[in-house]
Amino acid sequence: MAAASPIAVITGASSGIGAATARQLAAAGFRVVLTARRKDRIEALAAEITEAGHEATAYALDVTDRAAVDEFATAFRTLAVLVNNAGGALGADPVATGDPADWRQMYETNVIGTLNVTQALLPALTASGNGTVVILSSTAGLSTYEGGGGYVAAKHGEHVLAETLRLEIVGTPVRVIEVAPGMVKTEEFATTRFRGDAEKAAKVYAGVDAPLSADDVADTITWAITRPSHVNIDLLVVRPRAQASNSKVHRTV
Repeated sequence: MAAASPIAVITGASSGIGAATARQLAAAGFRVVLTARRKDRIEALAAEITEAGHEATAYALDVTDRAAVDEFATAFRTLAVLVNNAGGALGADPVATGDPADWRQMYETNVIGTLNVTQALLPALTASGNGTVVILSSTAGLSTYEGGGGYVAAKHGEHVLAETLRLEIVGTPVRVIEVAPGMVKTEEFATTRFRGDAEKAAKVYAGVDAPLSADDVADTITWAITRPSHVNIDLLVVRPRAQASNSKVHRTV
């Protein structure tokens, strides 16, 4: 009898990096469990992955709802991989005028959501004897930029969560990998940040030759996960060639 495929849970799998990661991990031999609030999106993705000959299931989940997360976690005795991808940015206002509600929502989703799911699934990851926690942060979690205060604060929180967890569980059979992308052009990130203003969203990428794609980041995540189990990619920063830092981007126009 063939061994069961290892299970990978991906949060925020309804679009962008989460969806791309689900496709690539499924192709790498994992049975992927897709979570997001938009049930129709993850069900369609699960069907697509299944039709391609891989294993996938969908589970509607709001990572900020701790009771729902705890209920979700009861489905797993063991778990190979958790990819904490759910998150996002809201607004680009300066600190002086930023909306505290936006800051609170970004912190709840990016930091508390990651904390909720990681805490709930850590026992199953440990029980696997070879677990991996991936935290998808951002270069915003490593340095600041004007107009990004709330998002930067949240991503710094995720970065510190990853660093601290790695210290605290050293000696257990669980790796903690942080992947911090720079400029990534997906179908929703900037549009959501600017509340549907497509013109503002387009300006983020204007004149940038080949920003990262969701597939680029998913490829990086999948590579880090599929290293031998004794190899831990503590922190992997990935940017497009045109971006030297959060505030230094080469634009042709």
